[in-house]
Amino acid sequence: MRKIVYSLLCSFLVSISVFAQSAIQIPQLNKDAYNFIVANDLGRNGYYKQKNIAEVLGEYAGEADAEFIAALGDVHHFDGVASTSDPLWLSNYETIYKHPELMIEWSAICGNHEYRGNTQAVLDYSSISRRWEAPAKYYAKTIHLKGGEKAVLLFIDTTPLIDKYRKESDKYPDASKENMEKQINWIDSTLLANQDAKWRIVMGHHPVYAQTPKDDSERTDLQKRLEPLFIKNNVSAYLCGHIHNFQHLKSPKGKVDYFVNSSGSLARKVSPVKETVFCSPKEGFMLVSMDDKSLSFFMVDEDGKAIYTYKK
Repeated sequence: MRKIVYSLLCSFLVSISVFAQSAIQIPQLNKDAYNFIVANDLGRNGYYKQKNIAEVLGEYAGEADAEFIAALGDVHHFDGVASTSDPLWLSNYETIYKHPELMIEWSAICGNHEYRGNTQAVLDYSSISRRWEAPAKYYAKTIHLKGGEKAVLLFIDTTPLIDKYRKESDKYPDASKENMEKQINWIDSTLLANQDAKWRIVMGHHPVYAQTPKDDSERTDLQKRLEPLFIKNNVSAYLCGHIHNFQHLKSPKGKVDYFVNSSGSLARKVSPVKETVFCSPKEGFMLVSMDDKSLSFFMVDEDGKAIYTYKK
């Protein structure tokens, strides 16, 4: 009887594994492409689908041969972390994103929830975890593609670029301490210095364009401070999170594609607006694939299915 039960249990577990693997639908990618994954708005201590999506994320990263994870803020809800030894590092990150294929570099920036805590601890955790990379509040990565072209990726710090966060110093104590003009000048000069790059991608936490019930000032501040730089420097795309759903939008002011990546836990409803190309209320993450000729974006839901694809 025990052997029968054990056999049935093994068959059941195998069927679950096969089902889980079959649900992952990796798009056809150029074998010479450079691929990375975008994940943000994660920290729910494993609840609200976070743990399940983390496993799918791991499977996807392995199948897509992802080079790194772009962690675009709000890895920790709700009040950020107090230090590098804060228990949230375990409950929100280490014990959740433990899949072997996720033991790659996580290039991180702060979101508004990190700004409710100790933002320096987010940077300092780079010396604790070998996979956590946060060298500064904002920084750039240069990628040399196999065909000889290059791509430049800018990771920017959007919270201090929005006035409402700077004014609420009791809730976001570090926001007003950051030099806004210094970062804006750095974004401009870094993009200008990389005009020879085939692709120029900027990534931050907050959207420049999006449908959301959040304060309009969040977007208008960034439209005023960032969009002119993006248009001037021929930015290929801007990627962000914050809104907890998928959105692809185009501004009438230029050729920049604006992508909102969904939450890795607890997504929200979304409706199209005049700038909308696509939107979905599903949880998930994004895959970005680039080579010498094309730049592709895949919005992937909690089941590992690419529900939207866009190619430049």
